Parts: sequence; structure tokens; C-alpha cells
Amino acid sequence: MPSEKIENASNPFYKGFYVTDDLVNMGFKYVGENVKVAKNCTIIGLKNISIRSNVQIDENVFIVANKGFLDIGNHVHIGGACHLTCSGGITLADFCGLSQGVRVYSMTDDYTGYSMTNVTVPEKYKVLKISPVILESHVLIGSGSVVLPGVTIGIGSAVGALSLVTMSLEEWGIYFGAPAKKIKMRSKKILALEKRFLQEERQ
Repeated sequence: MPSEKIENASNPFYKGFYVTDDLVNMGFKYVGENVKVAKNCTIIGLKNISIRSNVQIDENVFIVANKGFLDIGNHVHIGGACHLTCSGGITLADFCGLSQGVRVYSMTDDYTGYSMTNVTVPEKYKVLKISPVILESHVLIGSGSVVLPGVTIGIGSAVGALSLVTMSLEEWGIYFGAPAKKIKMRSKKILALEKRFLQEERQ
């Protein structure tokens, strides 16, 4: 481990992480214990973001929360190059994981052609869909997947890589595709492992 730290310290391509002691004075709504946020992330709207304990946010993550909110639970990992648009509110419950390049949108433009789009156009010419996104505990989203506004993904469900989630998903399923469809059930053994892990963590 010491040699790894020395190597990273001399590596100009590695920017490192802010940790809890750094983050608590940056203006976040809440920061728990053992939080790591990569230094090259872009995060807007710190006052609307709560981060519980044992959370890691990796490199090049882009979070926009100047409107709405982002509530991150305990033991959550957000992989590199994820994008979260939080105007309608995004909740990531305990033990959630976003793999690399996941996009979660709680606000989108209307694509039907009956209104204009993009941030350069005044809102009176646009029709925006703004609705909360909720990922319940133990939800896992695979690399490159997209989650759209108004979606709730039930406890324990997993979404395969490169999937498009347009509607809410039931608990304990494994989903894949565009749009995402259930392909089989996911094991609940993870709950027993969670219980044992939390017991050990408290010791």
C-alpha cells in the first residue's frame, strides 16, 4: 500500500480524492463518515446534496443539483463518468451501485417536436418532464445504462449494461435491454450477507 501511494503521488494523471474532512466544509447539505469524492468530478448545487457514510464517487462524475436534490445512502458507489441530473430529485438508497458511464435523469426535454429543446431556449418554449428517480437498496445499474425521469427501481434489482430504463421496475429482478425487460429473478442471499456485514462493521 505505501508503494502504491508513492506511485500515485508522482503520477500526473491521478488527481486523487477529497475525503470527509475536506468535504464537510465545502457546502454540502450533509456528509457522513468515510466519504471519498474524486477531485476531478464536476458537482453543481452542493447545498442540495446529502451523502451518507462509506460512499465513493469516482473520477469524471458529473452531478447537476442546482435544482432538486441528490440523496446518497450508505455504502454507495458511483463509478467513473456517471452523469446525474437532479432537478426532479434522485435518491440512491443504501448499497446501491452505478457502474461506469451510467446516466440518471430526473429531468428531460420533450422529444415529440411539439416544444423546443436545450438549455439555450427559454423555458416558456419548452415542455420539461421533471419527476423523481428512486433507486432502492441493493440496486445495481450496469455500465452505459440510462435511467429516465419518474422511475423507481425496486429493492434488490439489477439492470444490465447498455440498458434503457423508461418505466419503474419491480423488486428482485434482473433486467436488460432497451427498453429494459425482466430476464430472471435475482437472489435475495444478499440480505443475509448485508446483515452479517453490518454486524461485523459495528464490532
